[in-house]
Amino acid sequence: MSRRVVRQSKFRHVFGQAAKADQAYEDIRVSKVTWDSSFCAVNPKFLAIIVEAGGGGAFIVLPLAKTGRVDKNHPLGTGHTAPVLDIDWCPHNDNVIASASDDATIMVWQIPDYTPLRNITEPIITLEGHSKRVGILSWHPTARNVLLSAGGDNVIIIWNVGTGEMLLSLDDMHPDIIHSVCWNSNGSLLATTCKDKTLRIVDPRKGQVVANNFEEPVALQEMDTSNGVLLPFYDSDSSIIYLCGKGDSSIRYFEITDEAPFVHYLNTFSSKEPQRGMGFMPKRGLDVSKCEIARFYKLHERKCEPIIMTVPRKSDLFQDDLYPDTPGPEPALEADEWLSGQDAEPVLISLRDGYVPPKHRELRVTKRNILDARPPSGPRRSQSASDAPLSQQHTLEALLEEIKALREQVQSQEQRITALENMLCELVDGTD
Repeated sequence: MSRRVVRQSKFRHVFGQAAKADQAYEDIRVSKVTWDSSFCAVNPKFLAIIVEAGGGGAFIVLPLAKTGRVDKNHPLGTGHTAPVLDIDWCPHNDNVIASASDDATIMVWQIPDYTPLRNITEPIITLEGHSKRVGILSWHPTARNVLLSAGGDNVIIIWNVGTGEMLLSLDDMHPDIIHSVCWNSNGSLLATTCKDKTLRIVDPRKGQVVANNFEEPVALQEMDTSNGVLLPFYDSDSSIIYLCGKGDSSIRYFEITDEAPFVHYLNTFSSKEPQRGMGFMPKRGLDVSKCEIARFYKLHERKCEPIIMTVPRKSDLFQDDLYPDTPGPEPALEADEWLSGQDAEPVLISLRDGYVPPKHRELRVTKRNILDARPPSGPRRSQSASDAPLSQQHTLEALLEEIKALREQVQSQEQRITALENMLCELVDGTD
């Protein structure tokens, strides 16, 4: 008599559970644009969702703690002249987000820790280089301020957001529309999929495809994809891949191992409502005290619902086997170092004591002046550079300092007004 052997795995009993109704984000007009991105991005501080907007594209940014019904006049990011197609938070600065649009531009935004009083219309920087709409964004996992974009012109561009420069342009590699782009763990290679049904491994700094001849897969899993495109989310810490179908109402998850058959089905989380998009929380934003190993933000037609994946454990102690050291917010390289050929693994942090997001860090953009590379012209006889009075320079510096002080004053006043408005709301609610 044969006895069935059950594969041992600590993730065999992972289960998903939707958050309570009061933990959802209600009354959000999720974008109806036909594009295959996730429409949602999340980090330990903020939740960002692409929304419907008249006269251009927009996205909404909410603090994670601001659950419940969202005010219809909540400020939006409204700088694009066409629908926003993709958004992505910077992994090294929780207050910086990039957006890509049908208007062929990429905009990078600084999000304040407080809720602004009006729409954010001015990005830190606008990146222009694509000739058609931009539908894919992905930040470099280890290098500071390095952003990848892919557009309908079948071109991949890698930018240095800190200077606004185009570092690399990868064209003539894809004969058709690029469907997906993903960095490897240290950012040395890219994996891309294209409408020509070819998977390519690209070395972006060499500007060449290093592998694209994949004849036989190591594992093949039949999936029901009748409802739409699959959004894959891979957790490298647990080696679990989650597959969320757009228009589907379920999340299927599998464990990846080094031994055959390599892919092991774990379970399926199902709900009643289909998902229009999905956000995936980085590991440092999870609640380790509840053995939470993944958290999704499921987009409905008018709301966003958190879905929590948990490993059942009886002990309340920190579970070392569930939470190995994970990539933190500090970059391992500067953009110039990566471009010169250096590679580095992500800087890891421990989640034993939980993760506290760092305070607001401003992204400073320093555009390089092309005139700096030219030899200085000689002084004219009529008036040399040394003839200019030094008082003019001092006056300019004084003006710049005054402008900076005024900006800080306006920002503090906005924070004060916001606090007073919140107090007024609490008083009104109390009298009711």
